[in-house]
Amino acid sequence: MIKGITGGKYIVVSGGSPATTYIAPSAPGSGMLRYNGNMNCIEVNDGNSWKQMDTSYAQVQLDPEAESILNWARQERDKQRLREKRIQENPALKKAYESILRAEENYDMLDKIVGDCTVCDVGEVQASP
Repeated sequence: MIKGITGGKYIVVSGGSPATTYIAPSAPGSGMLRYNGNMNCIEVNDGNSWKQMDTSYAQVQLDPEAESILNWARQERDKQRLREKRIQENPALKKAYESILRAEENYDMLDKIVGDCTVCDVGEVQASP
């Protein structure tokens, strides 16, 4: 049983019975386990009596979108590591990569300028007054 976990945007909690607390921590004997051979089950003492353990259990997992995002991130990380290794081994790839980085910096700068414009025509950038 997982008590107090309700899930979230990317976490799915299913099964179990979180509303039932098996153990009262301050009660004598609470938390003791036994196997009941007559009932073929495990029981836990809640401090007052023996309770049959619920056969269902909580499962916590990522939702499909979170798994997809993490898989994508892992693939991108692996591609980046391979790219960095190849760049270090090949001067031509290093030069090309440096050109890409400069182009990205230019793009980011232009995007910021265009984003700050009130009126911009294609091919012409006018700063806002």
